[in-house]
Amino acid sequence: MGKTAAAKKLASAAMYGGGGLSALGAGLYGVLRAEAKLARKAIGDAQGVPPNATGWYGRGRPGPALKVALIGDSSAAGYGVGQVVETPGANLASSLAARADRRVYLRSFAVVGAQSKDLAAQVEQALPIEPDVAVILIGANDVTHTVRPSQSVAFLSEAVRRLLGAGVAVVVGTCPDLGTIKPINPPLKQVARNWSRRLAAAQSIAVVEAGGRTVSLGSILGPEFAAAPALLFGPDQFHPSAEGYASLAAVLLPSVMAALDLIHESEASPEALRGEGVLPIARAAVEAARTPGTELDGTEVAGSRRGVRGLWVELRHRRRHPTTTTEEPHEAEAAHAEK
Repeated sequence: MGKTAAAKKLASAAMYGGGGLSALGAGLYGVLRAEAKLARKAIGDAQGVPPNATGWYGRGRPGPALKVALIGDSSAAGYGVGQVVETPGANLASSLAARADRRVYLRSFAVVGAQSKDLAAQVEQALPIEPDVAVILIGANDVTHTVRPSQSVAFLSEAVRRLLGAGVAVVVGTCPDLGTIKPINPPLKQVARNWSRRLAAAQSIAVVEAGGRTVSLGSILGPEFAAAPALLFGPDQFHPSAEGYASLAAVLLPSVMAALDLIHESEASPEALRGEGVLPIARAAVEAARTPGTELDGTEVAGSRRGVRGLWVELRHRRRHPTTTTEEPHEAEAAHAEK
């Protein structure tokens, strides 16, 4: 079975309630279960609580304010860093405030160790603040805990649908390529890469089908991680360092701005010279899973959202914005954000 067909079959099984192993096969699942135990022992359990990025950013900038809900696992929470300005939430909110010239209220609901099954509770907590956009990072713990991919995708799809139903734009950072993690050795490295890439492709299909958009995190956000693992990974060689989280925020920012309709009109249409274009969803999902930073979002061709090969999708490689100084969050206006 080809990669495109496998991703499509996996996502379809999740969307229609299938609980099987889908494209991965029982043998692959069994190998991963055994080898993942060794990798988790090498990585160790997460210890400590990451700094909380919740608060206001962009002091003195004009309104109306933008509200961002940060949902997901330790990569969203910023596990492994010691200062709030080093978290992905603070980096993302500071950059969004600077680029949009708006105040930003970010609230983090992310939990270290969270799996896709935990998204429902986080979404329940997030809805009362009426966010403009929800950013979700999830999937790595599903792989290391050998959760069936169809189950992972079903939980994610339900979370996205609930947020969209409440009028919240959704950007999902899909499962990173765990084959790049140092404590994961062969044969698990190859298995983890295969598993996580297919999960990422299936996540993309499910999220875009539901109406959200995705950004592929691929080989832990791009080739810079492979080139400088000592700099971009934290001490446990699994979670990103402060520089790694800054890179994560830089990857997500353009797509968050697009979801909020804050991009310049010159960036509205795909550019063929940048490898952008419109593709059937399954093909686009596989391409995104192997190319970090690729954004997928539903679109129309000749007035129709679907072709003979399924949903039409815009595949984008959005330009990253120059880095800005990351702020400490302040709480002076937090009470207004709860209303």
